[in-house]
Order: sequence, then structure tokens, then C-alpha cells
Amino acid sequence: MTPMRRMLNTIYVTGEDAWLRKDGANLVVEVDGTERGRVPLHMLEGVVSFGRPGASPALLAACAEAGITISHLDPNGRFLARVEGPRSGNVVLRRAQFRAADDAGRAVPIVRGIVAAKVANQRTVIRRALRDHGDGLAEEARQALETAERRLTDVARRSLAAPAVALLRGIEGEAAQVYFGVFGHLLRSDDPAFAFGGRSRRPPLDRVNALLSFFYAMLGHDCRSALEAHGLDPQVGFLHADRPGRAGLALDLMEELRPVLADRLALSLVNRRQLAADDFILEEAGGVRLTDDARKRVLVAWQERKRDELTHPFLGEPMPLGLVAHAQAQLLARHLRGDLDGYPGFVWK
Repeated sequence: MTPMRRMLNTIYVTGEDAWLRKDGANLVVEVDGTERGRVPLHMLEGVVSFGRPGASPALLAACAEAGITISHLDPNGRFLARVEGPRSGNVVLRRAQFRAADDAGRAVPIVRGIVAAKVANQRTVIRRALRDHGDGLAEEARQALETAERRLTDVARRSLAAPAVALLRGIEGEAAQVYFGVFGHLLRSDDPAFAFGGRSRRPPLDRVNALLSFFYAMLGHDCRSALEAHGLDPQVGFLHADRPGRAGLALDLMEELRPVLADRLALSLVNRRQLAADDFILEEAGGVRLTDDARKRVLVAWQERKRDELTHPFLGEPMPLGLVAHAQAQLLARHLRGDLDGYPGFVWK
């Protein structure tokens, strides 16, 4: 089995005044009537816009026919809407997904795999920090991280034996509390502007949370696209309960990948001082978001992170990080079809 597919591009349109149109077999980005860029449609997997640019009907039709999804996000990265063509995928697979989601006997083992993998990956983030920078940490910080590492080991072990989805949701919440309770110790910047006071969302209340929320929005887009590419319905999850407008299965898939793709990259950008305090806007309502210029640089870093190579722990195949979501979507599809006895969560080594 191979999850390999070409690493297609996602185009990010950040300009408020951009207009998207089709020219032959190309997508063209214009601002004030001046062409700013073009890319062949066959090289595209998705288009993500952060302002409110328009798009020509001809381009929308071409993207729908080619399976290219256009996603509209606000400047903070919050999802607004998607434009996509007719649903593709195997109806038999989707029916198997829906039946499994309604069957506790089938859903619980899948959720165990998701939660155990996420907690293990959170623990790995902490372990790497202790390994690489433990000697330079203050004693209090080092002890806090070591304690969190041990607690996450215990949580991961308990998740593998949890008998119900509701209990697994509680375990996942406990792990998040432990992990984000020490996340500030992973930040090596002495700039008080990057102090982390705990996870905050809608809106993020500090710069680190703004960066995390932005990366989670990007990861959510990628996970949803991966699930749809493999014939699964991103709305019907196992860990996340059904809720109108919420892509539950995309959120499920994100959980395993947040520490690996998003959290590590956010830590790297702050610790390497690649972002400064003035790269963020403090809004009057209390929220924090990236400036337009910083957002462009962060998106470049995101794309570069997705190109980092690793060996998939279950498949044993080398692949870029950006394809892990596709590999996991395919493994889940194979499990739901009955080709795999269980769903192997992605555990980062």
C-alpha cells in the first residue's frame, strides 16, 4: 500500500483587493488590474484566501471540475466558507464511516488510536525540548517539563484502555491541560511580548495563541482536503461529536498532527526570533492576529515545514510531512473498509 500522491500546491491569496480569474489552463491573480501571479490549474490542490477577493465564474467552474477547493478565511485564519464541486468518493465507504460513527464498538478503538497518538506526540514535543535544551532551562522549568512528560505517559497508557468515547474525550482534555500548562516553558524567548498564559481561542488573546490558532486553521484545511481526496466525509467524526457546520472528522485527524506540524513550528519561529512583537496586531476587542506581512512569512514557513521528510511509523515509507494527513486518511479508509484490523494513529518518533 502506498499513500503517495504528488505534493500539489496550495495557493494562499493574502491581498484584500485580489481578483482571481482563469486564463486558459491557468489561475491568475490580479490586483488593481495588474497580474501578480499565475499557476497552472493542474498543479493546484487548493486555493486559500485571507481577504475577500473575488473569483470569476469561469475559474470557479474550472476549479470545481478539477477538484480544486477554494476556501475563504478571515485575516485571522478563521474559516468562513468553501467553494467546491460535486462530492467525489465511494458511497460504500461513506456508509461504512457513518455506521462506524454510530457504533460504539467500532468507534471507540478508532478514538483510542487518535487520542493515544496525540498525547504521545505532545509528549515527544516536551521530550525533544528536554533533550535539546534541558541543560539551559531553569530548574523549575525543567522539573515542570519532566513532570508533564511523566503525566502524559500515564495519560497515553490510560487512553489505550478507555472503554468509551466520552471517557476518551475527558482524557484528551486532561492531556491538553497538562501540555499547555507547561507550553510556556518551551518558549525560549525572553521578550515578554511572547509570554504564554494558557491556551485561548476565539479570539486568541496573546501572540503565541494567535500563531497556534493560525497554524491550526491551515492544518484543518489540509486535513479536510485529505479526507475528501480519499472518499471520506469530513463532517462525521468519531472523537468530535456531530455539530452543524463543524468538520468533525477533519478535527479528529488534526489532533494527531497538531503537535508535530503546528506546535513545533510555532515554537521554532518564536525561539529562533523569526517573529517580533510588532508582527502582530493587538485589536481593540482584545484579540491578537498576525500582520499581513508576517502572515506571508509564516505561510512560507508552513509550506517549508510540510516539505520536511520523515519515515511514516506504520507504513515504513519516506514522505514529506505534508502528506501524512493523506496517509492517515487512507489508513482510516482501509480500516473502515475492513482491510485493516485497526486504525494506526500517527505517532511521531
